[in-house]
Amino acid sequence: MDMALQDFVSRFLETRGLHPDEARVEQLQGDGSKRLFWRIPCVESDDRFIVLSNPPVDAFTRKENSASVQIGTHLKSKGVPVPGIYASDLERGWIIMEDLGTMRLQDAIAAGRDSIPVYREIASLLLHLQLKGAEGFDTRWCCQTEYYDHSVMRTYESNYFRDAFLHRYLGIEQEWPELEPAFEHVAARLSQSRHSFFLHRDFQSRNILIENDRIGFVDWQGGRLGPLGYDLASLLIDPYVALPPNTRHTIFQVYADLLRRYDSTLADELERDYPFLALQRNLQILGAFATLTKVHGKTYFEEYIPPAVQSLAELLGEMRVPELSPLKNLVTDLGHHFWLDKKPFSG
Repeated sequence: MDMALQDFVSRFLETRGLHPDEARVEQLQGDGSKRLFWRIPCVESDDRFIVLSNPPVDAFTRKENSASVQIGTHLKSKGVPVPGIYASDLERGWIIMEDLGTMRLQDAIAAGRDSIPVYREIASLLLHLQLKGAEGFDTRWCCQTEYYDHSVMRTYESNYFRDAFLHRYLGIEQEWPELEPAFEHVAARLSQSRHSFFLHRDFQSRNILIENDRIGFVDWQGGRLGPLGYDLASLLIDPYVALPPNTRHTIFQVYADLLRRYDSTLADELERDYPFLALQRNLQILGAFATLTKVHGKTYFEEYIPPAVQSLAELLGEMRVPELSPLKNLVTDLGHHFWLDKKPFSG
């Protein structure tokens, strides 16, 4: 942490009646982002804060920082369990926010926590996030796209899978014309869905914190409006946890029942669209892990690629959609020739 940021933090602590020399600075390990985080616990009190530094070196980073503050403030006002934002200097890319704890959902499940009760609660909070977060949401806050639409599905999900995973990671063909009908079929179908709900777009176990049974959500800055089922799919097919199929089914039904009590038509639409949204999310996951591994050198993400391939195979195996046959055949070959036999993929 540089001196200017230290001064910013010190001035903030003083406004809270805290002594800067009684605060420790603990840098947090990064994940898939270039942003830097520190935890600031205060020795003489129970106060803890998170400091974010994301210097606005380009137009996107400036929008990302603004989205962090504007969307975060909005969600907090709607009773969504996100950190409170206490101070910011967007000209320098600094944000000080509430510390929701150190235990990620991924870590809690790995430590043996019973998944069903905690995922039940998360499902309820997710629906609240999606419904209440959409109320009064201003799409001008978004730093990426305003909606989860056809362009997002093609550019950042199916084409991302093709280019980053199949070509750059696996080193096989760059052009896949035989997959184009499958990709377009799914995107065109989902483009007809309702896209009027708040969409987190990275709602997975590393972005969900648990502190003394209190659940919190982070990394909301990529939020926009979109369909209900996408964030649910992000939660259920999350390769960091790799929930067993029976648990995924149970939590899906918990969420669907909650939604049906709110609006039975939305619940019917969820049942119809969910497999396709889960497919889209799975393609995005593989593109992202491939990029993080190959381009950014974050090779610790590579261990999550096999479970993501497995979940993609399972999803396609359950879908009886003729247009998806070329994609299904490819993923079957990936399993047989690359992952299971540990041989180079021959195509």
